Amino acid sequence: MIATHAQTLANVAEHLRDDEIHVWQLDYRPQHGREPLRSVLGVYLGIAAEHVTLVDGEHGRPALADVHDPSLGFNWSHSGNHALIAVGRGVTPGIDLEQLRVRPRALEIARRYFCNDETTALTALPAATRDAVFLELWTAKEAVLKALGRGIAFGLDRLSIVSTTDGLTLQRLEGDDATAWQLQRLAVDTTLVAALAWRGDVRRIRLGRLASGD
Repeated sequence: MIATHAQTLANVAEHLRDDEIHVWQLDYRPQHGREPLRSVLGVYLGIAAEHVTLVDGEHGRPALADVHDPSLGFNWSHSGNHALIAVGRGVTPGIDLEQLRVRPRALEIARRYFCNDETTALTALPAATRDAVFLELWTAKEAVLKALGRGIAFGLDRLSIVSTTDGLTLQRLEGDDATAWQLQRLAVDTTLVAALAWRGDVRRIRLGRLASGD
């Protein structure tokens, strides 16, 4: 529930440019359901949250009903008590968020679901850094698949991600031109790993934080 900084949200939303994507970080509780998402989208649409109608796509991705502005694209992700909401015009963003924690089965999962080059890169890493890189690859893959409107059933091995100190790169995407995609790691919190993906030109990412109440 957005309790403070509503004026800041309204000011920022009003000035959403066609070459931007706005990303909002907020506290989240499962009992809130999609209410925080509707609250944010309502500000961008200029209507009350209760008038925001969402529909689910074939693979579960939420979208705005046809009665709303068709140019506004969004996606959201939540993990634990945190959520991220991405909003842009003329774009279909995908965003994913995970809490940074020990993953004792990271290599096992990678060998089963990731590409060989990704698994090889993870195996070569020191154990102390492997979990963070694994989660970064995972969130990046999820972000791309969500931007596609697909889930992990599409196949995590059908796309390949390279993670370096300079950033994330979509190396391969089966059935599509990987060079047409943008992929960004999001430095939202030291305890979180997050990625944002979209197909199209480079855009400026504007990060914001919303205070939340119970």
